[in-house]
Amino acid sequence: MARPAPRLHDPRLAARHLDELTAIIDRVGPPVWIAGDTLAALYGVDGSTLAAPYSFAVPRGRAPHVNGHHVHRLRDVSRLDTATVLGLPGLSATRLLIESAATKDARQLTVMLDSLLRDGFTSEDFLHRRIIELRRKGRPGLDHLLAVMEGAERIRGGHSFLERAYLSYLGEIGLPRPDTQQVLARRGDTLVRVDCHFPGTNIVVELLGYRWHRTQEQMEVDAARVNALHLTGHEVYQFTYDQVTLRTSTLVDTMAALAPRLVR
Repeated sequence: MARPAPRLHDPRLAARHLDELTAIIDRVGPPVWIAGDTLAALYGVDGSTLAAPYSFAVPRGRAPHVNGHHVHRLRDVSRLDTATVLGLPGLSATRLLIESAATKDARQLTVMLDSLLRDGFTSEDFLHRRIIELRRKGRPGLDHLLAVMEGAERIRGGHSFLERAYLSYLGEIGLPRPDTQQVLARRGDTLVRVDCHFPGTNIVVELLGYRWHRTQEQMEVDAARVNALHLTGHEVYQFTYDQVTLRTSTLVDTMAALAPRLVR
């Protein structure tokens, strides 16, 4: 599917900036990509403005002289991470989000995420896949970006990405759809709401989401939740973000073993 073309808010004013960007890119020579707030403006992110000083990215190891402008040195830039934006070389919208996660606060990142998703420059599925690939190589800010994505989904009022991915997988293998976000137990004065419960069974599936680095307090809360569910006769199975999105053998083998009890 062809990517949509960005539309600048004021094309006449932008013409001068585009000429300046072109001149800098020609002087630096490839590989160089427009990045940062400059790129956000080219993509038409809400509230962004195309203005100097400009932001560029180059592979780590390059040190071009771009006086008065910002140069970011990146590693692991593949063809998936680059795009042509208004005729100029730039980072892809997906890589822009990933790089911005280290410097933008939650509000700024949410605006950028919603703008780029709305205008079709990236998708949740592709963004999650690229996060998984780059996360293994160590990159600051990815937990922040995922938390923003989760928060944005809650604001929209729908299932989280992880729930959608899990429900999609169940549909592909022909298993029944569970009830989601059901209250099944109580932990002290707190109700225990679960991600997925298969009606007519005692089987509960919890999706661990974006909790890569859990604190001791979070681990204790999780253990108490699971214990409360066990005390009410429920069997609890937990799958991590990677296990669901990558369809690992842990997910596949566990659901295959549970299938006879789920299909009535």
